[in-house]
Amino acid sequence: MSAEMIQIVGIGLISVFLAMIIKEQKPAFAFLLTLFVGAMIFLFLLDHIVTAFQLIETLANEANINMVYLETMLKIIGIAYIAEFGAQIARDADQGAIAQKIELAGKVLIVVMAIPIFNVLIETVISLIPG
Repeated sequence: MSAEMIQIVGIGLISVFLAMIIKEQKPAFAFLLTLFVGAMIFLFLLDHIVTAFQLIETLANEANINMVYLETMLKIIGIAYIAEFGAQIARDADQGAIAQKIELAGKVLIVVMAIPIFNVLIETVISLIPG
């Protein structure tokens, strides 16, 4: 695991130095390099992400947790990571306003997806109140 992190940091630092050099002559190419390296790092981590999701699913099955709630939580986590990734790419392209809109969209989608969980939570609390 630590060797993989060293590889990721190494690739990241090399690409940062290359992007800094390229940015002076061809800013568009520097941005494309940044985008490409970001996608490569994500793909590099994809196996670990799948493994983590499978482990969470296995634990949820053993604990008899309703899979609808687990799927919703995983989707919420996915939205958060994707929104952050997209916002960082927009910031790398000096598009802070677009980055803020991406983050806002992620937050709104997370709230919308969490409504069924809030509903169950509220119903559970109400059922616990003596009546």
